[in-house]
Amino acid sequence: MISSAGYLLRQRGASVSAIASRIAAPAIGAVRDLNVHEYISMEIMNQHGIATPKGFVAKTPEEAEHVFNFQMNRPGQPLKDVVIKAQVLSGGRGLGTFKNGFKGGVHMVTRKGQAGEMASQMLGQELVTKQAPDGILCRKVFLMERMYMRNEMYLCILMDRASGGPLLVGSPRGGTSIEDVAQTNPELIFTEPIDIDVGLTLEMAERMASNIGLEEGTDSHKKAVMLITNLYSMFLGCDC
Repeated sequence: MISSAGYLLRQRGASVSAIASRIAAPAIGAVRDLNVHEYISMEIMNQHGIATPKGFVAKTPEEAEHVFNFQMNRPGQPLKDVVIKAQVLSGGRGLGTFKNGFKGGVHMVTRKGQAGEMASQMLGQELVTKQAPDGILCRKVFLMERMYMRNEMYLCILMDRASGGPLLVGSPRGGTSIEDVAQTNPELIFTEPIDIDVGLTLEMAERMASNIGLEEGTDSHKKAVMLITNLYSMFLGCDC
């Protein structure tokens, strides 16, 4: 799976610490016109031809339990595992802790009754993460189908002040701690500065697909190239 969350990346010729301080936090006076919860971002991705796991949002423990039993599963059929995720605007949710003591903003639901139980511990509570040490109130949870990953990669597009335009970033080592990868293995962070007047080229997309570990000529490589192309189209279309 290609993960697209996180903002710390390494620019060629710059130190990792410099990039961390430059990109991890928005510039003073910057305005983020597109700062949305995970479930909304998935809807936007789907509109731009980017596949995402199936999922539903819930505002109450009862709604969460209903989603697990009747929307993610069907009566009379073997239960499918579902991931329940706190919807707060912060990275590192899985390693966070709610102020009520409940640990983790991301959990696996494997049985009936569990979705409601976990949702009751998350909803109305503040989740403390590395990015949000003061805590952020959780008003919604997102229940998503479980994905069985063979490999996890990282991919994103951001606005980079050093290159003065969009920057395509990828890594063959994805996951929730891309910051750690940038610190310990900066050679595994690949970047492609994009000329906003020219746009993303096929050559850039193909090179990045190879850099994140996909073999050229394979179906996976072709799908990644299409995903990168659609991601840039979304980036422009939504004025990210």
